[in-house]
Amino acid sequence: MERPLPTIAEKFAICDPVWSQMREEALRISRTEPAIASFVHATVLNHERLEDALTFHLAQKLGNSDVGPMVVREVFQSALDDEPSISDAVRADLSAVYERDPAVNTYVEPFLFFKGFLALQAYRITHWLWAKDRTTFALHFQSRISEVFGVDIHPAAQIGRGIMMDHGTGIVIGETAVVEDDVSMLHGVTLGGTGKEQGDRHPKIRRGVMLGSGAKVLGNIEVGAYSRVGAGSVVLAPVPERCTVAGVPARVVGCAGCPQPAHEMDQLIQDADNDYQI
Repeated sequence: MERPLPTIAEKFAICDPVWSQMREEALRISRTEPAIASFVHATVLNHERLEDALTFHLAQKLGNSDVGPMVVREVFQSALDDEPSISDAVRADLSAVYERDPAVNTYVEPFLFFKGFLALQAYRITHWLWAKDRTTFALHFQSRISEVFGVDIHPAAQIGRGIMMDHGTGIVIGETAVVEDDVSMLHGVTLGGTGKEQGDRHPKIRRGVMLGSGAKVLGNIEVGAYSRVGAGSVVLAPVPERCTVAGVPARVVGCAGCPQPAHEMDQLIQDADNDYQI
């Protein structure tokens, strides 16, 4: 007896489990929240791939009278078609938010509503444009991303995958900054320079780092892998691996406290007598 052909839902689940789950979540929303059902259908359920839904959603957000949504979508789709690694990064970023943010219960919530996630995906397209020497167009989108989402990332910055930008508001990442895989950062983080120097002038954030809200890391310095930077800290010197730094200026106040700070999101400094929130 021949096996029946898989249904569309089964194909989604086999090929792309993140997208399959997103569609199921979107269906539940459309049934329980009729007021936004048309939005959910237009943004998620009317599309066959996560990539198609993302380009549609970002085009609706970033299109304006200067560059309309249709053109935005065409450009973004071209980037995803040309560079498959962007699609992998999108899924890794979405999974990072789902796994690390205690306020998130579904994949579809950050996809629809979280400006940190959306700004990061739009940045990935600007980075593609920058690499193609379409720098003016990339800067146009950098400006639009900043206006719409409150996140300002230079298109030339190098950002890995599995990144969580919690809340997103006020994050600024400079031109020569590097952010490796599996980094978490909260609102108000700045990866900036220290003046008018030219060339390589921005921080290098290594794998697995957690940057607390309002943290400022300034200059061409390295924050070592699996370290933590406390909220409101100003980092002006290199940070060793697996350490916690805090203060203005920041200093080492202990070890990172766990193997993967970006995943644990533990924002307390432990000592023998007290827990200090960072």
